Amino acid sequence: MRVIGAGLGRTGTASLKIALERLLGAPCYHMSELFRRPDDIPIWHAAVRGEPVDWGTIFSGYDSAVDFPTAVFWEELADAYPDALVLLSVRDADSWWRSARQTILPAVTTP
Repeated sequence: MRVIGAGLGRTGTASLKIALERLLGAPCYHMSELFRRPDDIPIWHAAVRGEPVDWGTIFSGYDSAVDFPTAVFWEELADAYPDALVLLSVRDADSWWRSARQTILPAVTTP
């Protein structure tokens, strides 16, 4: 792992994923990976519960990772990959809230 993204979704992480893949010449793990790699979900659940996680299982073949759920665990990942750069992507709070409210929040909240 060479770059760990600490920024939340809706802060340009999709563009950042593309840029990192071009710059590093290797895949970047992004939230979108979970749709193609459902076997990763129990590992992320274990991380949420505070259980030990073999990060190499998730990130095998990737040189970088951005967006959720990576951003939630950036500190743990920085410990696991001490030579990696930690990259924080940000966005104006009001703009972020409007974007998140229209896109990702409806998908993760229940009525």
